[in-house]
Amino acid sequence: MPIRIAHPGELPALVEHIGRPERNAGTAAYLTDLLEKKCTRPEWCLVAEDADGRLTAATALWTMPGNDVPMALVLLEAPWDEPGLSTGRALLDEAVALGRSLGATELGHVVDSPAQAPQFQTEPERRAELLRLAGFDLARDGRRFRRGAEGELSAYDARLTWRALPDVGREPFLALLAEALPSSADSHFSALIAREGARAAAESVFEDMEGFAYEPHWWEIGYAPDGTPAALSLPARNPGAAVIGLVAVAPACRGNGYATAVVARGTRLLTEAGAEEIRGDCDAANTAMIKAFERAGYENFADRQEFARRL
Repeated sequence: MPIRIAHPGELPALVEHIGRPERNAGTAAYLTDLLEKKCTRPEWCLVAEDADGRLTAATALWTMPGNDVPMALVLLEAPWDEPGLSTGRALLDEAVALGRSLGATELGHVVDSPAQAPQFQTEPERRAELLRLAGFDLARDGRRFRRGAEGELSAYDARLTWRALPDVGREPFLALLAEALPSSADSHFSALIAREGARAAAESVFEDMEGFAYEPHWWEIGYAPDGTPAALSLPARNPGAAVIGLVAVAPACRGNGYATAVVARGTRLLTEAGAEEIRGDCDAANTAMIKAFERAGYENFADRQEFARRL
């Protein structure tokens, strides 16, 4: 079964499902948006066709807007029966090879449950099996949260004095991240530190966040009453939504509810900037962050498994 770049006439639909107009329209609109934002390119969209010329599998490489190096795979579709996994495996092999040729050192893919727009990911167990067969490992078992702009916003935590990025510069942010990440309950950060060390991991995480859309004054450090840098808040916008982004609390300052203060702070800033919905993710093992989201009025609307393959 040949794997190839999608023809122009096959975009943005790619694989369509008979009797599922909502899914077909939703995924086509999503790919159209990604193409317009330069999160993907027509030459990054791969398909598999059967002997009759029907598209049976597809995926697209994805990156942050305007970047030239792919970071992940989206819109993964394949036949989910046992014979069909070989088609999916061939498709992923081609996607990995393409990503490597474009300079990628790692590719990720997320599987959300329950299935929802815009990717409508059915068969989550089969998807996970296919990803493992193709050399992807589970990097994080996550939880997804969201809240709308309506409803009462939490009050600012009067114990913290906030100073923004333009006032203090990058170094205090990097120092606090290097201090906080090694004992984080987030498995993604644990793996990154094991590979790179605390300081390099902090720089990598901060640089990744700089790829999002944000206003410099949104990014803040909260200082405890004794002047200690206690908490870090990096709200932002990704291509699809406003996000809490990154929360970090210094180890010596944990247990004081500062994570809740950070989520509340970011929520208020994003709402005042016009966000109609705000999202946030965390590791399933990070009970402090789960509680912080819940206390700030967020609902756990989905679970998310994050897979990654080093290239």
